[in-house]
Amino acid sequence: MTETITNTIKKEKEVKWWQTAVIYQIYPRSFQDSDGDGVGDLRGIINRIDYLKLLGITAIWLSPVYKSPNDDNGYDISDYQDIMDEFGTMADMDELLAKANEAGIKIIMDLVVNHTSDEHKWFIEAKKGKDNEYRDYYIWRDPVNGDVPNGLGSIFSGSAWELDEASGQYFLHLFSKRQPDLNWENPKVRKEVNDMMNFWLDKGVGGFRMDVIDLIGKIPDQEITGNGPKLHEYLQEMNQQTFGKHDVMTVGETWGATPEIAKLYSDPARNELSMVFQFEHISLDQQEGKDKWDLKPLSVAELKDVLVKWQVSLGNEGWNSLFWNNHDLPRIVSRWGNDKEYHDQSAKMFAILLHMMKGTPYIYQGEEIGMTNCPVSSIDEVEDIEAVNMYHDRLAKGYPVEDIITSINAKGRDNARTPMQWDDSAHGGFTTGTPWLHVNQNHKTINVQENLDNPNSIFYTYQRLIQIRQDNPIVVWGDFELIENTHEDVFAYYRLYEGEKWLVAANMSEQEHGFSVNEEVSELIMSNYNRTEIDVKQLAFKPYEAFAVKVKA
Repeated sequence: MTETITNTIKKEKEVKWWQTAVIYQIYPRSFQDSDGDGVGDLRGIINRIDYLKLLGITAIWLSPVYKSPNDDNGYDISDYQDIMDEFGTMADMDELLAKANEAGIKIIMDLVVNHTSDEHKWFIEAKKGKDNEYRDYYIWRDPVNGDVPNGLGSIFSGSAWELDEASGQYFLHLFSKRQPDLNWENPKVRKEVNDMMNFWLDKGVGGFRMDVIDLIGKIPDQEITGNGPKLHEYLQEMNQQTFGKHDVMTVGETWGATPEIAKLYSDPARNELSMVFQFEHISLDQQEGKDKWDLKPLSVAELKDVLVKWQVSLGNEGWNSLFWNNHDLPRIVSRWGNDKEYHDQSAKMFAILLHMMKGTPYIYQGEEIGMTNCPVSSIDEVEDIEAVNMYHDRLAKGYPVEDIITSINAKGRDNARTPMQWDDSAHGGFTTGTPWLHVNQNHKTINVQENLDNPNSIFYTYQRLIQIRQDNPIVVWGDFELIENTHEDVFAYYRLYEGEKWLVAANMSEQEHGFSVNEEVSELIMSNYNRTEIDVKQLAFKPYEAFAVKVKA
C-alpha cells in the first residue's frame, strides 16, 4: 500500500492492503523450469521474482504446489503440508516466501478443500471399511435400486458417484473420480482443514484463494451443490479459527454468485472472506442453458451490463475482483479480442478497461505480454482432463470431431497452461528439456524479452496501470458511472472521487466508431494508440482503441 493512498483515504474507512493490490497468478507447472525436467518449479519462480517486482505486482496467487499425483494438475491433493516432488521441497517453499517478502510480494496459497486426492491418507483409510475412523471424512451412500444414489453429475462429465467395490457403497466426486469430496458436515474434517490453514499462516503466507469454495456446503441427498444452507456458517467458523486473526487476503471461487450472494461472502461485517471471484461475465459466450463448450459470439452490450452491475451493486457491503484470465479460462486476447491483426491493441485495450475499474485486479501469467490461445488439431495434443473427458463423452453422443475440437480450441484449459514464453529460444526459455505441454509456436515474437525491449509493449502498459492504481486513490475508491448512449461496441465510464473525475473508454471491436461526450480533457492518463492528446467531444475511435483521461469535474 502506498503512502499516497493511505494518507488520502478518510479516517473512518478501514483500509486493507488487498484493496490497493494487484495480484499475479502463477500456474507453477508452466511458469519456469529450473532443472530441465520440463516441469515448472518453485526454484524457477524464485529465479523470476525480480521480473515480477519490475512489473509492480503486490502478491502472487500460487496455484497448488502441494503433494499430488497430478490427476488434475495439482488440484487433487494427497498431502496439504508437503510439496509436490516435481516442484521442489518445503525448503524451496520457505525460500520463495522469504524472497517474495523481500521484494514486497505476498504469496497467496491455493486452498483446495472441497475434495482431496484419492491418494490422500484420509481416503486410503476411509476405503478400508465402513467402521474406519476416516470413513466419515468423505461422502458415502448406498446404491438405489442397484444403481447410483441419485442424478448428481460430475463437472468433468458422467455421474458424480463412483462405486467402491469392496464396500458396495458409492462415494461422491463432483470432479474426477480421483478427487473424492470431503464431508464438511463432519466437524473433524473442518478441524483438520483449519489446522492445515494455520500451518501455512504460521509460515507467513499472505492469504488463500479458495477453490470452488461455494461447494463445501453441499447437501448431496437433495442434489444441492453450490451455496448450500450451511456454507456461510462454515466460512465464519473458518474465519474465526484461522485467517481472521491475520492481516491476509481471502478470495473465494464462486461460480454461482450473484451480487447479493457476493455480499454474504465479502461484507466486512460478516467476517467471512475478503472478496469472491464471480464468473457471470465469463459465461456470456456460451449458449444459454448449455455448458461452456456450446459456443456463441460475445455480445458487448451484455458484457457491459454484467460488468456495470458488479461495479455498482456491491457498494460498501462487499469487494470486487477484476479478471479476464486464469488457469481455467482461454486467453482473453484470443477469446474476445483479435490475436492477429490487432494483437497488441486489443491486449492493451482489455488491460486498460479492466484495471481502471473498482476492485482488486488479477493478472494471469503471460497476460502481461499478450500470450494467446494455442489451437490443437487432434485430441492427442490435449492434456486437460476436463477437455479429454468431454471429447469422449460427446464423441459417444454423436458430435462431429471437428465441432468438438473447435470447442476445445475456444474454451479448453490448455490454452492458459502452455508454458510461459520468456524469449525466442527453444521452448520459449521455459525449459532446457522437453516441456510437459507444447509451447505456443508464436513464442518467437510474443515473449518477455521482446516486451521488455519494446517501450510500447503490452508489458509496460500493465506496469503503468499498476503504478497508476498505486498513485491515484480515485482508481481504488472512486464511484463508477457508465456513460450511456455510446455505440454498442464502445464501453465508456467515469470514475469519480473527492471532486476528481476520470473518463475511461474502449472500442471493443475492429471497426472504427465515433465517440462524443461533452467534457473538457485536462490530462491524458493512458492511451493504447500512444496519442498525445484526445478530444472526447469529437473522437474517431480506432479498432480496439482504449484510453483514460482526466476531465474537468
